[in-house]
Amino acid sequence: MVRRPETTLQPRRGFGAIDLLLALVLAGVIYTIAATAARWTAPVTPSVAIDLAPTALPGYAALSVVRMAAAYLVALGFSLAYGRIAATHRVAERVMLPALDILQSIPILSFMPGVVLALVALFPHTNLGLELAAVLLIFTSQAWNLAFGFYQALITIPQELREAALVYQLDAWQRFWKLELPAGAISLVWNSMMSWAGGWFFLIAAEQFTLGDKDFRLPGLGSYLKVAADAGDSGALLLGLAALIAVIVALDQLLWRPLVAYAERFKMEQSEASAVPTSWVLTALERSALVAWLHEQVLPPLGERLDRVAARLFPPVAPQTVGKAGGRPALAVLLGGAGLVAAAAWGGWQLLRLLAELGPDDWAALPPAAGATFLRTAAALALGALWTVPVGLAIGLRPRWAQRAQPLVQIAASIPATALFPVLLLLLLRLPGGLDLAAVGLMLLGTQWYILFNTIAGAQAIPTDLREAAAVYRLRGWRRWRYLLLPGVFPYLVTGLITATGGAWNASIVSEYVSFGGQQYATLGLGALIASAANDGDYARLAAATLVMAAVVVTINRWVWRRLYWLAEERYRLG
Repeated sequence: MVRRPETTLQPRRGFGAIDLLLALVLAGVIYTIAATAARWTAPVTPSVAIDLAPTALPGYAALSVVRMAAAYLVALGFSLAYGRIAATHRVAERVMLPALDILQSIPILSFMPGVVLALVALFPHTNLGLELAAVLLIFTSQAWNLAFGFYQALITIPQELREAALVYQLDAWQRFWKLELPAGAISLVWNSMMSWAGGWFFLIAAEQFTLGDKDFRLPGLGSYLKVAADAGDSGALLLGLAALIAVIVALDQLLWRPLVAYAERFKMEQSEASAVPTSWVLTALERSALVAWLHEQVLPPLGERLDRVAARLFPPVAPQTVGKAGGRPALAVLLGGAGLVAAAAWGGWQLLRLLAELGPDDWAALPPAAGATFLRTAAALALGALWTVPVGLAIGLRPRWAQRAQPLVQIAASIPATALFPVLLLLLLRLPGGLDLAAVGLMLLGTQWYILFNTIAGAQAIPTDLREAAAVYRLRGWRRWRYLLLPGVFPYLVTGLITATGGAWNASIVSEYVSFGGQQYATLGLGALIASAANDGDYARLAAATLVMAAVVVTINRWVWRRLYWLAEERYRLG
């Protein structure tokens, strides 16, 4: 891996306008964190009135961004740990990848009532329970694609770099900081943008939750949009959408575009590209005297202390331990495994008792429903890949296009697909396909962005020297796609497809069973079975349908995605 030479931070003669602005931003962040902590620990109120006045929007937007940021930080930490363990331990990989696939396919909103009630009961006197419930729901919409993306980046690290890390006897922390995190930088940045887009989708559900006569609403941008829509206040709804778009554009300029430009230096290439992504924020930071002082005086001693602590916690790896970790499991692992087996045995027994209530007709309805949902999922996946792969390659291979399209893609991906579904339903119910076609449309709206973001990341990760070699050998048309583009983005494309598949199975719950205009529309599928069973309180049928969905997802993971990941690791990684 060749890092681009970092720009030497040359401080100005004195404290300039950039440093003043940076100090004000830091002060604002500190104030926001303090205000958030005060609100989270404040006494809980029976109900919260959402103010639709335009003056309330800045405060609501700040509260929503804080919840999104808290969920993202938890998701990022989870993904780094989960992806690294799965990529470096063979036994853990066999369990963790199918488990991750099941987790991303489980309907998130189905367990929201239990999570909210449990956390509210745990913190009955403050807002902390409700805030943690909102953060947890948003976390479940952000974590899975990050974990898959980091896992994919680790298994495709060139073998010579792994061997170099062993020769220099890097401990686990040094290997993570100097090799693994840089290798996953591009994938993490683009999947982070996708995670935030998915988080906006679930923000309304996280902030506007009611259960019977109990009101669990939280002030924020999501609850503002929901209340405005319910009240039919089009002016407030447009202002809320404008505020959402403004936040997305501001985050793109202040956070994501600098990270995209910074991650460019971690590409695995021998020659530097002539055109690379740029960011005016990153350029301003490189001219800041405050950043230069932190870079020269504060960060080096902190980094040295962190390295000394990590060296004691993570001993160096012996050179003979090439490949994924194995060996004899520790006592803690054995005890933990025994506890999980005991819990699984108890849960399995209770599940069998519940499933015994079902009759032959209930079981006979499951296979055709699973087949119908599988076909819709496959159709949505194929339609999404059909346009996102060429568009993602076109954007990722052209930095100028990426800078222009990046905020537009984020805005489009952040618009809740369910908000557009009533319009699609009115149009598609009149066609011969009816709700079957409409269900595929909703799945497509919710899943295509995973493929697009990962394809863009894969295109940007293609080394410049490979592009130059393709130009020298005059690869054009299909030969360029076959020998450069598709192999270059293949690992990223697999990650995009597997996360899109999980999103499609998740979306089947709301796409196959729809309530609109005082009427209910349902079609054959596992999603419709789960939704109708939940509405009827038929827990035995709900458990059976969910179990069949999990079984189908695990089977697909075992026979499709795991083999494609193996192909990406063995054939399509650089080295």
